Amino acid sequence: MANIEELERIAKLIRYFSLVSTTEAGSGHPTSSLSAADLMTGLLFGGTFRFDADLPEHPNNDRLIFSKGHASPLLYSLWAAAGTVSEQELMSLRKFGSPLEGHPTTAFRYTEASTGSLGQGLPIGLGMALNGRYLDALPYRTYVLLGDSEMSEGSQWEAMELAAYYRLDNLVGIIDVNRLGQRGETMYGHDLAAYERKVSAFGWEALVIDGHAMPEILAAFEKALEVKERPVMVIAKTIKGKGVSFIEDRNGWHGKALKKEELARALEELGPVDTSLRGELRKPEDLKPGKPASGKAEEVSYDAAKPVATRHAYGNALVRIFPHFPDVVVLDAEVSNSTFAEVFKAAHPGRFFEMYIAEQNMAGAALGLSRRGKIPFVSTFAAFLTRAFDQIRMSQYSEADIKFCGSHAGVSIGEDGSSQMGLEDIAMFRTLLDSVVLYPCDAVATEKLVEEAARYKGIVYLRTTRRDTPIIYGNDEEFTIGGSKVVRGGEDDSVTVIGAGITLHEALAAYEELKEEGISIRVIDLYSIKPVDVKTLKKAAHATRAIVTVEDHFAEGGIGEAVRSAMADVDVPIHTLAVRKMPKSGKPDELLEYEEISRKAIVGKVKVILERS
Repeated sequence: MANIEELERIAKLIRYFSLVSTTEAGSGHPTSSLSAADLMTGLLFGGTFRFDADLPEHPNNDRLIFSKGHASPLLYSLWAAAGTVSEQELMSLRKFGSPLEGHPTTAFRYTEASTGSLGQGLPIGLGMALNGRYLDALPYRTYVLLGDSEMSEGSQWEAMELAAYYRLDNLVGIIDVNRLGQRGETMYGHDLAAYERKVSAFGWEALVIDGHAMPEILAAFEKALEVKERPVMVIAKTIKGKGVSFIEDRNGWHGKALKKEELARALEELGPVDTSLRGELRKPEDLKPGKPASGKAEEVSYDAAKPVATRHAYGNALVRIFPHFPDVVVLDAEVSNSTFAEVFKAAHPGRFFEMYIAEQNMAGAALGLSRRGKIPFVSTFAAFLTRAFDQIRMSQYSEADIKFCGSHAGVSIGEDGSSQMGLEDIAMFRTLLDSVVLYPCDAVATEKLVEEAARYKGIVYLRTTRRDTPIIYGNDEEFTIGGSKVVRGGEDDSVTVIGAGITLHEALAAYEELKEEGISIRVIDLYSIKPVDVKTLKKAAHATRAIVTVEDHFAEGGIGEAVRSAMADVDVPIHTLAVRKMPKSGKPDELLEYEEISRKAIVGKVKVILERS
């Protein structure tokens, strides 16, 4: 066992670093850092944790996630104690341009994933643990530091039930039970038995310890290594602000840095600190991760005479492209027989993870897998991705490479009713920095765009349709992110009609009807909603009298607004047909008509524009 006295001296040094860096910053969370200082010292420097600090991306490194991201001063101080962060760098905490941000981001080289929105660390850790056990087949462990306040977040318990289901004995959670939250006592205070009952009920091995007794801390982490076929939760009783008497276990100190005179008092209490002291990290094994051999994707092949739902083409595409993208892994929220992710599951069961009805956890786990080099494709009904938006939002700050697929989008799903109709999803994903939003209208476009999504490094949202739709493109048609297709048009076009997905087919039907009346319109398939094809849109604006956008989505944040934004500097009338009434159950065609996004509505709108122009 490691030298207890030396570890206690390192813990004191880490407290010192946490205090002086937050006072220098003038803000931060020193009390939340002090409570977990002994726990993290024991983990990193007690001989259990294995990490090559010179190679943070080493595939065999143990992973450490700070779910309680506000304790970032502790995270940075740990690495200072490991000798990889200088005291000068520590003093840049929270300052503009410093990688030592107020909550951990991947700008700091030892941050596994950006955290700070509470309740997300365990799902991320779940994804990393799934990767270690089932994909890379490596012995690394994933440790997640959790705050007691955030254990009231449902996403943590979603992760706990999935971790037990998948028998993840390589996942260790550490609850820092320091009793106090931001505004007072937490739900259970220091009732460790309450946490133990809940953790045990979820199928985890619960280890209850004094979080300031170094021998107990070391023994718990050693015990965690011995547990097989179930995850481990260390439940540690700690004192918020531990080490400084006038802030210990005192309400009102959350998120407050000590003033300079208060810091002087605190450091006097800490006593002599050896700032040259450094802890030693054990090196990991040097094993190679398991990985399927790469190959060439087959060609797309659809019979133009047979309609196919784009959701079905999504599943086909995953199987087709997998040889070329062997890092692909697929997650689904118990609807794989509707999203057709089951096609991939049947072909590659070892690369498919059932996440059950726990979309927040699914998004978090996808981030964990992404951070370990995988390309997760995540699918569920478009409507249900909205409940995971915080996890999706946070993933952008971790440079995530995740592909989300939302099926059953819009009122065109029909009889299931409004609760199942994704009508906000395009707007949601458009808000993400550097995200891509795709909405194919047929099976060929879907196949090609799934492949493009896999190739793109970042967050991609693919929207699919429930009903079978005609094949309008040849199997050799090319699709690019940021592109569009002029599917009908000529020199005499009077109005441009822009559709995507289901409304593209309505626009094509309207084209035929208007053509019989001698009216020519241009029809554009805006399959890439973000980024949008500005060049093609501007060309259409100059060639026709007006633009009509048609979408099976609420008007706010959808295709119409994407087009308006792109055309802000072009003097052309833009009219938007979108879902504007409260949806209800009914036949798909009835609902398209009711919301005035049908072929009939398009024909009527074009005629009104021409009459008034």
